[in-house]
Amino acid sequence: MATAGVLGFVGLGVMGEAMCRNLARKSGATVVAFDERLAPLAALAADGVQAAASVAEVARRAEIVFLCLPGEPQVRAVCLGAGEGLAALVEPGQTVVDMSTCPVALARELHQVFGARGAAFADAPIARTAQAARDGTLSIMVGGEPALFARLRPLLGCMGSEVTHCGGVGAGQAVKLMNNMVVAQTVVALAEALAVARASGAVEPRVLFETLAKGSADSFVLRNHGMKSLLLDHHPTEGAFPTRYILKDLSYAIQLAESAGVALEQAATTRRLLEATAAAGWSEAYYTAVIRIIEKR
Repeated sequence: MATAGVLGFVGLGVMGEAMCRNLARKSGATVVAFDERLAPLAALAADGVQAAASVAEVARRAEIVFLCLPGEPQVRAVCLGAGEGLAALVEPGQTVVDMSTCPVALARELHQVFGARGAAFADAPIARTAQAARDGTLSIMVGGEPALFARLRPLLGCMGSEVTHCGGVGAGQAVKLMNNMVVAQTVVALAEALAVARASGAVEPRVLFETLAKGSADSFVLRNHGMKSLLLDHHPTEGAFPTRYILKDLSYAIQLAESAGVALEQAATTRRLLEATAAAGWSEAYYTAVIRIIEKR
């Protein structure tokens, strides 16, 4: 039997561990968490987070369960796994909030499945960096009923400084997918500009980026992905958004577009370049490594 006021958290990766920590520190609620890895659970114990032995234990104890998982396969397993998924375990009055990045169609499917059990569902994917997750300054895009959003907003505010109600179920995922699509395409555009500067010698690369930041090409992507990674040719494999993850998100975005009859030519080109990046051995590296493929060509 779920206990009122107890919060659950499933998925303690680079983003999830920090988000769970902020939820425990700021919400004042009891937080129970599960991950297949023991290390993040041990690390969170210092913040009062109680380790659960399984997803089933989280479902049994928590009134609201937050998910932060790598993508659709993991969300399906946790929510719809035969006999052990949340959909078979939740009771009327419980709420599931998926903060993973997943297809819009999956969010709508989960809404129907949980609704049939008398449980509420919202999609609330996140944007910004791992540092923002640690600082509690994520941008959180929420799809769900207005009344549910109002109830969840204070809790989401423990993890993000921007919490936006985007519309009904699936709207949060739609915004997140378009966000990541635009960011990925901008990274490729910056990488191409940088490649031209380096190859031609017409302008010093740092001067190029610093001057772009003073004009109409300025952006968050330029000042972060550009200045801190592309310019330095620094593409870490730890604590950064890897190529395989952005490929997943781009594929979800293209899938959404195709379902609406829209062809995304630039997104498709960006995906091909990132697929080449992954194939060249950069799958686990920060996806700014696409510069390596662009410069080779």
